[in-house]
Amino acid sequence: MQEFSSAIGAKACEEWLRNLPPDDAVSLYLHVPFCRSMCWYCGFPTSITRQDALILNYLAMLHEEIRLVAGQVPQALPVSDVHFGGGSPTIMPPAEFLSLMELLRGRFAFRKAATVAIEVDPRTFTREMAEALEVAGVCRASVGVQSFDPIVQKAINRAQSETQVMAAVKNLRLHGVSRINFDLMFGLPHQTLQSCVQSAMLAVAMRPDRLAVFGYAHVPSYRKNQRLIEKAALPDITARAEQASVIADTLVAAGYLQIGLDHFALPDDELALAQKTGRLRRNSLGYSADTCQTVIGLGASAIGRLGEGYVQNELTQSAYNRHIASGRLATSRGYRLSGEDGVRAAIIEHLMCNLEADVPAICTVHGFDSIDLLSEHLDTLAEHGILDIDNGFIRVRQEGRFALRAVAAAFDAYLDRSPL
Repeated sequence: MQEFSSAIGAKACEEWLRNLPPDDAVSLYLHVPFCRSMCWYCGFPTSITRQDALILNYLAMLHEEIRLVAGQVPQALPVSDVHFGGGSPTIMPPAEFLSLMELLRGRFAFRKAATVAIEVDPRTFTREMAEALEVAGVCRASVGVQSFDPIVQKAINRAQSETQVMAAVKNLRLHGVSRINFDLMFGLPHQTLQSCVQSAMLAVAMRPDRLAVFGYAHVPSYRKNQRLIEKAALPDITARAEQASVIADTLVAAGYLQIGLDHFALPDDELALAQKTGRLRRNSLGYSADTCQTVIGLGASAIGRLGEGYVQNELTQSAYNRHIASGRLATSRGYRLSGEDGVRAAIIEHLMCNLEADVPAICTVHGFDSIDLLSEHLDTLAEHGILDIDNGFIRVRQEGRFALRAVAAAFDAYLDRSPL
């Protein structure tokens, strides 16, 4: 996002929205940046509130933004996927969530099989909210677990019991939200191999359809809340790799298939089926079977991917509110994609989804010379046993999967390509 520029603002976003093909389905992402307490590891912009007034005011602005965005196109855009992220989107009152969904369905043309997904904090999830999710047609939920180790939980200020998680899962399934994802993390303070395995085993006992396993990124200069984490308690790079490996081994042994870099899914989950048939995609929301090229971001700091490039709303809620209240889109910055960006993105997506990429073939489709994109960085990775490369066809070895990001970085024109 460092390449984003304020030169791409509301006017550009309006133009890009008007240029969207009217029959192509889009994905919607709605950002709800509120939580009841701050998790010290969190890297996302969020506000801590015990009162609902701030949330209700924000939701009123979100309603208005939906109207403004929908008003840019001559007919209701078809929608195949909706994702509520945060923060903790289930923090909003159930009636407000139903009102929001009613507006979305009124302003966009939801496809019959549209997927509606939401992130859930099991510590604050209620039966009333579960009932609202059922009425609204939510079919997938992502439950934040991170770790079941009470020592780790204390060190990251996120105390939640196995019982709370089990109750949330039961509540979701009772109300028709049958497709469930768990988020786990490694690299957290005081985390050990034993606690990683134990957390993974407790998770699979609840049989979620899929799990996402993320490494904690410690950037206290960027996120003030992370300054509350004791740096000395964090595992080093070797320990992090071992933790990621034992979690992966535990999940695979339990019958989950590894998807791309950091996801695991049961064989009948749509991610596993998409990977098997070559339909797996990766966008700003992670791995998906969704083939949409367009993501419309709604809410403060939300990022969208439109035809010509990326756009992002104002980062702070106050600035976002001012723009929307004045009847303007809240776009504050963005990036216009070039032809070369497109071919690089296609190669990176192939690598991240399939662990291989036929660079010459992809370049031919986009009208580029593959020689200009193949770098010495790839030779270094090959020497380390991370990948094999033959006439531009790259295949990442299974034992080199941990370095998949480094392989993809060889094709990112905006990153420092350190070897590993």
